Amino acid sequence: MEAEARRQRQEAQQARARQRQAAQSHREYRQAEALRRTEELDAQVAALQGLLASGCQAPAFRASSLLRPEEVQPFAPGPLARPVPMPNLDHYQAQGGWTAGRRAQAQAEARARFERDRHAAQAAETQRQLQLASYQREYQQRADAQLADVRRHNAGVVALTEGVGRRDPDAVVEYFSAALYASTVWPEGLPRQVAAAYDGAARQLVLDWELPAYDIVPEAKSVRYMPSLDQDKETSRPVSQRRALYREFLAQCMLLVLHELFAADELEALESVTLNGFVDGHDPTTGRPGHIYLATVMAPRSTFRDLHLAQVDACSCLADALRGQLSARPDQLTPVRPSRRPQEVGNRVVTHGSDEEPDLYEMDPVAFENLVADLFRAMGMQAVTTQRSNDGGVDVDALDPTPIRGGRIVVQVKRYRNTVPPTVVRDLYGTVQDVGANKGVLVTTSGFGPGSHTFANGKPLELISGTELVDLLHRHGLRGRLGDGARRSGAQSPPAVPETRLPDDHNVLGMSWTGSVALDVCALVCRGNRVLSDDHFVFYNNPRTPDGSVRALPAQAPDRAAVCVSFDALPDEADRFVLVAAVDPEADPDADLSGFTDAYIRLLDPSLAELGRLEVSDGQPRETALVLGSFRRRSNGDWDFVLGGRGYTGGLEELIQDFGVEVE
Repeated sequence: MEAEARRQRQEAQQARARQRQAAQSHREYRQAEALRRTEELDAQVAALQGLLASGCQAPAFRASSLLRPEEVQPFAPGPLARPVPMPNLDHYQAQGGWTAGRRAQAQAEARARFERDRHAAQAAETQRQLQLASYQREYQQRADAQLADVRRHNAGVVALTEGVGRRDPDAVVEYFSAALYASTVWPEGLPRQVAAAYDGAARQLVLDWELPAYDIVPEAKSVRYMPSLDQDKETSRPVSQRRALYREFLAQCMLLVLHELFAADELEALESVTLNGFVDGHDPTTGRPGHIYLATVMAPRSTFRDLHLAQVDACSCLADALRGQLSARPDQLTPVRPSRRPQEVGNRVVTHGSDEEPDLYEMDPVAFENLVADLFRAMGMQAVTTQRSNDGGVDVDALDPTPIRGGRIVVQVKRYRNTVPPTVVRDLYGTVQDVGANKGVLVTTSGFGPGSHTFANGKPLELISGTELVDLLHRHGLRGRLGDGARRSGAQSPPAVPETRLPDDHNVLGMSWTGSVALDVCALVCRGNRVLSDDHFVFYNNPRTPDGSVRALPAQAPDRAAVCVSFDALPDEADRFVLVAAVDPEADPDADLSGFTDAYIRLLDPSLAELGRLEVSDGQPRETALVLGSFRRRSNGDWDFVLGGRGYTGGLEELIQDFGVEVE
């Protein structure tokens, strides 16, 4: 008994020791995390304070940086470059034969084997040469097209430079916009929205440039771990310090823009620059959204080139040396009166950017509903948001005053990342019927599957996907984007951005067929015969999977449809990647697949060089959808192609139901 009690005491002591050790490790980890967060805050502030000094060390922009090398990837036929080895008669030994007759027979049989193998090898070599010649022609066509595109681009750069030399306003604005966009000195995430015009007579560039908001300066100064509460405590940065940092950073931004513009002016097109810095906000006098100008300056070249920017006090330099204006309280959006505006120059104003539009995915749900209500009001309707409780499934209540087709519209707003399920669409239809509305609109940041579109067809319902929403917002003067993917569709892209190549682990599957039938080519990522989810069905209303491993691409001749896939990036649970085709009922409502012949799938590498071809079965009369084939994962991780051929008379809807896609 005493030994047992001693053992229990020892075990209890060991348990307490382990608990103390675990508690000590936990405290050390939390203290280290608090220190790391404090160091991150210090690094953020240091980067803000050193923006101008570091930016002045960067090389100046030159038009030559926009030129692309006139080169294409060399022809790489792979195994086709190797001739088919021919059989050697010496390797065909006569087998058997104890008698002269049997030896003669054995020699004849060996000779026959040799001749058979020689004819087969010659046929294979002929086929190789034909295929190699075909690939060579296709490569040459593609290489010529790529080279022509590069030369057109480079000619455009030369023409742009010549236009700057002639003081052409459009060329000058495009050139200096490219200089600002090509810069790498700005911290990631800062806005780069610019509107610009050029006064050729005065040789003055006039531009509005978006400045970062007050939250660029971190509110917290440090983080300290409190062991007694097991919590982190943030120490706030003094308000006066935060205001001073923000004001100094805005002055640095203004000076850095001027530095980059004058440094890029190798053709001396600029005698001066008028720069107005703004932030997006609400006018405190009217409450309406718009630009609030926090800084303005007119900088002559002769004055600016005498400044040593790496050593100046930014606020004093902007206000005193350049006689500019900087808001006394930019944190409270106290405005200044801007100098000359681009609209006052008289030439066409070019606008780029607006990268810092609000991210609809991250927006507060109430703010998102208010934005949708603003959109309906901008479209000429009356619209109000409803109370968040007891709203009866209505987020925005709108009234279209248009005679005959107008009336009450109930709007549901879904800030989703995944595909909206058909049940949500059915619920909206029930709400429309319950409240007696003329129409129901479902607005989402994601998209809708085929089941939702099928259910909404013929009903007073309208489904607005995320990309359509962004387009509508921009067409009506509002702002919004979907993460890093959907930008302002109406705004010009930053000039002269080099083309991007597909990642090395991606392949392109290009589909071709004869006949005039219009087809939708779709892809399903499956486990067995079931699609992983509606989001893993890639079609016209869902052009990519959530992880981006599969996405639709614009087809390039000779292909009529194309899908990009990274087999290595497909989900671990996926073992089949299925390609299907269906008649487009809108383009060819009465067509079937009898005209779908001579079809094949081209397997292309990331540079679009053809790696091989996969034959596909022909369509049959009355069929309107067809499984083209599927890639199946082998036990070693490789993928094999299995020819399809099963047809459906009920179109894409019947086909995808077989794969478990919900269609109501």
